[in-house]
Amino acid sequence: MRLLLAGGGTGGHLFPAVALAQLLLAQDQEAAVQFVGTAKGLEARLLPKLGLPLQTVDMAGVVGRGWRGKLEMIPGLLKSMQQAKRIIQGFHPDLVLGVGGYSSVPVLLTAKRLGIPYLIHEQNAIPGLSNRLLGRWAKRIFLSFANSGRGFDARKTLVTGNPLRSGFAAVPAALPKNGKLLIFGGSRGARAINQTVMDMLPLLKDWPELPEILHQTGEDDLLPVRQAYSAAGMDPQQVVPFIDDMAKAYADARLIICRAGATTLAELTTCGRPAILIPFPFAAADHQTANARALADVGAAKLLPQQELTAETLAALVGELFADQKSLQRMADLGRTLGQPGAAEKILNECRRLLGIPLPEAG
Repeated sequence: MRLLLAGGGTGGHLFPAVALAQLLLAQDQEAAVQFVGTAKGLEARLLPKLGLPLQTVDMAGVVGRGWRGKLEMIPGLLKSMQQAKRIIQGFHPDLVLGVGGYSSVPVLLTAKRLGIPYLIHEQNAIPGLSNRLLGRWAKRIFLSFANSGRGFDARKTLVTGNPLRSGFAAVPAALPKNGKLLIFGGSRGARAINQTVMDMLPLLKDWPELPEILHQTGEDDLLPVRQAYSAAGMDPQQVVPFIDDMAKAYADARLIICRAGATTLAELTTCGRPAILIPFPFAAADHQTANARALADVGAAKLLPQQELTAETLAALVGELFADQKSLQRMADLGRTLGQPGAAEKILNECRRLLGIPLPEAG
């Protein structure tokens, strides 16, 4: 199979595509993959490290632009479609799979014009604008949440879950008794979380025992957050710009503070880790709050809206949870009931069915 993966920008869009590519290449030595994204997205930094091929288009997002801004983007869209045409014709894919993000738009539109079938993977509980528009011509629409199928043709949808990179399914179910407090805000960090944690650090001095922390800040906030840890008498090396081995970070964690992107929730539920979820309030259609409620409603996480986020509130909630290992383990176990391991294999097998390719033998 020759699979072209279009989209990215953030880890939430990119990581599922990476999981699919890595599994396909591991299953089939004759398979080939090609990523298409932008030079400004996470894919431009991460994919070369992973040895995965990337080509780029010059596409920008439309969210937040007025009608004049959208009109001004038309020449850019046409240019990016010409770039996508050269990439597609050079790679000769059997299928194109869009994983979301604005860079997927010109690629999928071009695939349609060239008569190449495309599929979509929708990570969020509320579908993004690009996927809603392009879903009408897709051969299949893979869903992470069953209720995100509204607005799509039900005959095309298949609930698969969210593909995860290798290692997450192997995380032990039991929480480590001396586990870390893991803090992150997505692949780029989250300033609201970083700032609140900095304000919270002095409040932790009165705790009888401080938890070990691993805090991913993103590049922009790394220095001030490290300075805040030092000022609070805490090890600044607990603060990093990016975590390469997230599976190990989850394995070592007892409690997690994070956003509520779809990929993050898939990781939480597959690993079985309790979390304080702080949804990004400006996400399209507030989909992160919808994502977070899916876990909070069953008791697998605590939902803390950003408008209610203060240093005092966060410190109190972390202290309450860390003091109760049984409650944390119960949250972890409930989260695992929502996990959908094997999503990447389900998607690839459906791709094979569409192409008439035999499924790989089990085991």
